[in-house]
Amino acid sequence: MRFTPATELTTRYKSLQKRLQQHQLDAALLVQNSDLFYFTGSVQQGFYYLPAEGEPVYLVRKDFGRARMECGLQHVLPLASSKQLFAILREQGIALPQKIAMELDVLPVRQYKHYQKLLAPADIVDASPLVREVRAIKSDYEISIMKDCALIMDKVFQRAKDVIAVGRTDWEVLAELEQYAKGEGHQGLIRFRGFNGEAGFGHLFSGSDGAVPTYSDTPLGGLGPNPAVGQGASYKKIAAGEPIILDLVIAYEGYMVDQTRTFSIGKLPDQLSEAYMAMLKVQEKMSEVAKPGVAWGTVYQQCLQLATDMGYKDHFMGASGAQVSFIGHGIGIELDECPFIARGFDQHPLEENMTFAFEPKVVFPGLGALGVENSWRVAAEGVKRLTYSDETLLEL
Repeated sequence: MRFTPATELTTRYKSLQKRLQQHQLDAALLVQNSDLFYFTGSVQQGFYYLPAEGEPVYLVRKDFGRARMECGLQHVLPLASSKQLFAILREQGIALPQKIAMELDVLPVRQYKHYQKLLAPADIVDASPLVREVRAIKSDYEISIMKDCALIMDKVFQRAKDVIAVGRTDWEVLAELEQYAKGEGHQGLIRFRGFNGEAGFGHLFSGSDGAVPTYSDTPLGGLGPNPAVGQGASYKKIAAGEPIILDLVIAYEGYMVDQTRTFSIGKLPDQLSEAYMAMLKVQEKMSEVAKPGVAWGTVYQQCLQLATDMGYKDHFMGASGAQVSFIGHGIGIELDECPFIARGFDQHPLEENMTFAFEPKVVFPGLGALGVENSWRVAAEGVKRLTYSDETLLEL
């Protein structure tokens, strides 16, 4: 078990403090689990209070003992009730805020109204853009954990070659791979920031199931095991001569990587194998274009144009009518971090040590889906791979 070093936590809070000062905010009050983990190294229930000047305080309702053990901050204090918040801050010599930032992108309305009363007369503004800016730039420590995730991912990929077989169901194979991944260290829990963001271990689709659309903002949907889930692997049996696409997330020590590979049992029709090779060309285009200072939207537009020029306009990133307007998403503690390789982000430049997953995919209704996905980090000279499994269209 790895505990976030105090030096990491210090660098992170100072980066957020700088942004608080730039926006003339007195403090940030964070309550969401992903942000608690990032800024405290723990997800115990409570408040992370960061004044614009001075040191942060982690006020913990449950469980204080665990928070004290896991958190490297100096000021970790018990909190019996949220009503004690200001009293404890006064005891610590911290001036009460007039303008305070909270995570309004994820805070439920009922809780927001509660905090309005609790923090009155302070004004509450949105901390989310500032928090996401800080979290988008990964430290060497964070990237080292993501590299560990990639090691586990490759082991799972190697295992997949042994368990995918004709007559087995997509669900059965995915379950066996998840069990194997957990044995190698996959933590199981995958976090999203977006409302109703849900994910299991990942997706495995064989044949036509890979082209079934669904509600989620993803290029692939899948029939799923039942309508309550509505996405992902089903009980379809794998057959020869059809594409099998494996899209997995490995989470380890709080961080994640995302990888997709395509298989078949026996040879695929030329139309499908050529489409897969085209997606490798889109990935290569991204690796040429994506550099510090280049807008996220520029990378998206150039890669979309290449896919269109190659004849995949109606199949790229979803079947016609169900296509998504992104090709990549930031990744780290959550599966939908910044940056977004997507339409509309023309004023947002890539920065060194941003990390993202890039996933060019094609969908053919009635036939299935093919594609590739890797997780990347932005280096000074361009992008570098985090995930590295063999990208050959594997015929098992």
